[in-house]
Amino acid sequence: MNQAIELPDPNSIPLEQIDVSDGRIYQQDAWRPFFARLREEAPVHYCADSAFGPFWSVTRFEDIVAVDTNHEVFSSEPAIVIGDMTEEMEVEMFIAMDPPKHDVQRRAAQPVVAPQNLAQMESLIRSRVCAILDNLPVGETFNWVDEVSINLTTQMLATLFDFPFEERSKLTYWSDVAAGSPEIAGGDVDQEERIPALMECLETFNRIWHERKGRDEGFDLITLLQRDPHTADLPDRPMEFLGNLMLLIVGGNDTTRNSITGGVLALNQNPAEYDKLRSDHGLIPGMVSEIIRWQTPLMHMRRTAKQDVELRGQQIKQGDKVVMWYLSGNRDESAIENADDFIIDRANPRHHVSFGFGIHRCMGNRLGEMQLRILWEEIMRRFSFVEVVGEPERVRSNFVRGYTNLPVKLHAL
Repeated sequence: MNQAIELPDPNSIPLEQIDVSDGRIYQQDAWRPFFARLREEAPVHYCADSAFGPFWSVTRFEDIVAVDTNHEVFSSEPAIVIGDMTEEMEVEMFIAMDPPKHDVQRRAAQPVVAPQNLAQMESLIRSRVCAILDNLPVGETFNWVDEVSINLTTQMLATLFDFPFEERSKLTYWSDVAAGSPEIAGGDVDQEERIPALMECLETFNRIWHERKGRDEGFDLITLLQRDPHTADLPDRPMEFLGNLMLLIVGGNDTTRNSITGGVLALNQNPAEYDKLRSDHGLIPGMVSEIIRWQTPLMHMRRTAKQDVELRGQQIKQGDKVVMWYLSGNRDESAIENADDFIIDRANPRHHVSFGFGIHRCMGNRLGEMQLRILWEEIMRRFSFVEVVGEPERVRSNFVRGYTNLPVKLHAL
């Protein structure tokens, strides 16, 4: 169970003492008033003292877009999370690179989510969704996170990597330890567990890489990286190979996984919206975008100022950490009408910051949306109600907005 350690009242402490890097704020789902105050009083806010050192918080939609689309001034190097990599595990990944290196490495992996590849994946995803849903117990309480969210996304991840299907639970484990470090994201994964686990990940993919060498066919991520001259020698740069593996595993797993859970929770918290969905299944595509906005599965991205720069009247110095809080931008009333409300038939549902902007915009956004769309199409064909019957348990992290448990009960049509 989540330990409810008492957090400060965001409306009574001095503004300069607000520290939104504390992972407990998100574990206890207590983040809304912290960001509401920052958006109102200090939309570009300096925290001088945190577990991750000093950093700026950017909390309004338009300022987030301005930072995200200006990689010449706001660099992704050396990291895209608030914390810095530890010396024992100083990995590199293309999301934490600037052009030109970023561009060539991203281009190598991009074809796995090309439109024609996604079209071919649709029937496979649907068959897996159907198999998962048809095996769920109706009328009995179970953990939606394990049985549906993790199950589906891990199967999909195994497909993207062409990873041994019977060993796919390793991918989930590696994703959790990669994203759960206290030093990097305020999580609670022990460093003594994390490093051996990630070394196992590297060794496993080194073996897969050499087994696949020279293979002409295949559209999996490893084969694509081998084919591209800019990434064909990745195993010779082990920390870069591991970094890109972590990026693709976390990006292909944590985000969709937590949106699958967040969507069930949002519909239960907003029963009128669930009624709308029951009346009109045609609302599913727009609802998917609203779920991704509402959930904001990756809560922030960090940049580092390459030069002194002014943002909304604040003087940011070269080398300062600048953290874009997507979670806050998605609740910005000045950019999104009724931003705190979950509304499945919004006029412009894709108007959100969950995928980021600019050169680092989420590569797999269409795949994530497709998985959610297919899942909800098949849920609505089978069940009148996915009922939440207990409190959700959340991950301790300032980066991944995730769940470990959501007890539900299914009601048949």
